[in-house]
Amino acid sequence: MSERSEQSGVVLSWGAASDVGRRRALNEDRYVAQPPVFAVADGMGGQDAGEVASAVAVSALATLVDLDTVGRAEVETVLAVAHDQVRLIETQPGRGAGTTVTGAVVARGPHGPEWLVVNLGDSRTYLRSEGRLERITVDHSEVQELVDAGYITRAQARTHPRRHVITRALGASETPQADWWSLPVEPRDRLLVCSDGLTSEVDDDDIARVLREQTDPQAAAEELVRAALAAGGRDNITVVVVDALEVRTGEDAVGHDCDEDTRPRQAGAAAGGPR
Repeated sequence: MSERSEQSGVVLSWGAASDVGRRRALNEDRYVAQPPVFAVADGMGGQDAGEVASAVAVSALATLVDLDTVGRAEVETVLAVAHDQVRLIETQPGRGAGTTVTGAVVARGPHGPEWLVVNLGDSRTYLRSEGRLERITVDHSEVQELVDAGYITRAQARTHPRRHVITRALGASETPQADWWSLPVEPRDRLLVCSDGLTSEVDDDDIARVLREQTDPQAAAEELVRAALAAGGRDNITVVVVDALEVRTGEDAVGHDCDEDTRPRQAGAAAGGPR
């Protein structure tokens, strides 16, 4: 059953689901779904290091729930702390722990409530608005670079042998630079945050169909996990779905404030995502 509350002038409803998949012994995905933070982390590093790394990331982000003001500076601070902590995780010789992290903070921008989206790695954040699904984040992966350069197509990237090699993550040898987007929250927006265990099994058209047909966020999250399992479930699968039921402004708005600049939605979104 979906949860519901108000944050930064937005009445929210959300749900989440996670599954180890059909081929993995351990679920290295972790998520936080508590206003104002909705994020997914997909860990890596062998043995249980990936599980620890993703847990570090979401635990750091969860500390934002108790703050009066949440913006980019606060998110950057907790991610920097998480990066240092992940670097200290003991792993198998020759392997380092790491984790992707993606998601959004619901914050108050200068022109009203906004989705403050952050991304490191190849987990993804999507936004469904006015009936159209758009991928906001851009994968930090070798195959994404090949797609961007025109060497392979998006369809070929789904089965490329190096599709799981990412180029940015918390815990990397060099401090990673996250990508950021600030998007105004509109009534009836639906945010999807997921690990690549969903997107490697289910294409964007089918994701859009489930988000359209399943009106309850919890039901949508569970249905997307089932779809990934039915398609093979070769990785851990984690899905968070968040609905903006109502957007309030002025004296009617309650919640955290944020001074992050807001860009027009079209300009702030990642180019090339499905709509």
